Amino acid sequence: MLVLVTGSSGHLGEALVRVLREQGHEVLGLDVLESSFTTIVGSIADRAFVRRCLKDVEAILHTATLHKPHVATHTKQQFVETNVTGTLNLLEEAVASGVGRFVFTSTTSAFGRALTPPPGAPAAWITEDVAPVPRNIYGVTKIAAENLCELVHNEHGLPCLILRTSRFFPESDDREDVRTVYDDGNLKANEFLYRRVDLEDATAAHLLALERAPELRFGKYIISATTPFTREDLGDLRTDAPGVVDRLIPGYEAEYRRRGWRMFPSIERVYVNAKARSDLGWNPRYDFAHALARLGAGEDPRSELSRSVGSKGYHGAPTPGS
Repeated sequence: MLVLVTGSSGHLGEALVRVLREQGHEVLGLDVLESSFTTIVGSIADRAFVRRCLKDVEAILHTATLHKPHVATHTKQQFVETNVTGTLNLLEEAVASGVGRFVFTSTTSAFGRALTPPPGAPAAWITEDVAPVPRNIYGVTKIAAENLCELVHNEHGLPCLILRTSRFFPESDDREDVRTVYDDGNLKANEFLYRRVDLEDATAAHLLALERAPELRFGKYIISATTPFTREDLGDLRTDAPGVVDRLIPGYEAEYRRRGWRMFPSIERVYVNAKARSDLGWNPRYDFAHALARLGAGEDPRSELSRSVGSKGYHGAPTPGS
């Protein structure tokens, strides 16, 4: 199968190209930046360029995007051109070229203000049924792109699955107040409880979505590590997250104490991946318990794929036409 991967110089795009090549697929990597995993350099905002790229393509994995950190370095118009116009170009040209399946990488950040309950309320239980309330241009454009996916599916029947991925990047948190309080490893380990996914698991979810798209036709899925929490924990998570984690995973405190780490005092939202596990047959391996076991053995909790792709950074100057 000839697969087009957009954003092939990014974290997820590179990971997908690596794995697809290993599986014997013919892969075209598309990005505005050159890399060993990019075969076509150009912008998805250029409709004629997109049309040329889709010759004989059978499937599209669309990961190219401007991300949340780009809010500080790029204009709203650049977000619209890449995240909205670029996605529409790919969708409509996919229909015109007879592409058989389309997987769009969205983000849990699109839930926006729905992720922060009011003071005194329990933590939010975030499933696909929660209505997004975008808080910035990133969220607005990702939701618009999701809506375009649904529109093109409804009008033309293009099998299209949307994966709302949680954090998988290795870069430091973009919030200075958090970076100054928590060691980076501590922060990421904590996040596996409710808002992080390893790159290998995110890649596996996308490949399963590619496989299942013709059967499922359309769907939106949260892609995040399996949480140990249940709805019954939501009240206590907001007021005493360490107590909840200690009750569910008693061994964590000793390892954290040995490292001088701390659990967050409060957790305000929990991403739920049950629909992705059920519909896609996805079985994520990397969760908080796995990370804790690897840390206890003196090993890196990240997957080999995550380590191989490494850090890329997002905070540079804007790329024209990106």
